[in-house]
Amino acid sequence: MSSDRITRVNEILKREIAEGILRIMNNAEFDLAAMTVTHVVTSRNLRHARVLVSFRSDEESAMKMLSSLKKCASEIQQRINRNLNLKYTPRLSFERDSSIEQGHRVLDLLAEIEETQGFGEDTESPVAETGAEDLQ
Repeated sequence: MSSDRITRVNEILKREIAEGILRIMNNAEFDLAAMTVTHVVTSRNLRHARVLVSFRSDEESAMKMLSSLKKCASEIQQRINRNLNLKYTPRLSFERDSSIEQGHRVLDLLAEIEETQGFGEDTESPVAETGAEDLQ
């Protein structure tokens, strides 16, 4: 199967899985606003799909939501089977994606470095000072 086709299948599955989660996991203990399906990686033979999910919550509630997703994986697979015309319906395995959290951590570190080095917003840049003198 070509890589373009796998990419299209991954995007279609991502959209369908996100919609399935919205329909199936609509209960009080599952915070839908704190979860995002970031990637879907399908095997070349369409038998398996890794679903990477990111959570905006503390570690404990993220693990609870991930276990709830794993329990409802078969329902989501059935929904995919009904709505999509694929040769095989891939078996879904949900995994936590921590790349967004790592990105936030890097941005926080950069902001902290800027503050300690004195490159904050209230510091005037040397370019602005010399530019004003040149205009006179």
